[in-house]
Amino acid sequence: MKTIVASLVLVIVLCLSTEGKATRVKGFIKRSSGTYVMPYHRTKANTTKIDNWSTKGNVNPYTGKNGTKEPFGLRPYKRYRLE
Repeated sequence: MKTIVASLVLVIVLCLSTEGKATRVKGFIKRSSGTYVMPYHRTKANTTKIDNWSTKGNVNPYTGKNGTKEPFGLRPYKRYRLE
C-alpha cells in the first residue's frame, strides 16, 4: 500500500513539475510533404526523457492523454536473426 501511495505522489509531482516547463510550438508547413502541422505544446528540451508527457506515468496536461513510451528506452524483447 505504501508503494502505491509513493508511486502516485511521484507521478503527481512529475506532472505538476512539467506543467511550468512547457513551450508552445507555432504551426508550420512540412517542406517534404506540404502538410500543415497545427500549433501544439511540448515539454522544454532537457537531457532526460522521464518528464516528457509521452513517457509512461505522465499525463499531458493539455490533452489529458497518458504517456505510452518506456521511460528509459526499454523495449520488449526482440529476436534478432544472425546472418
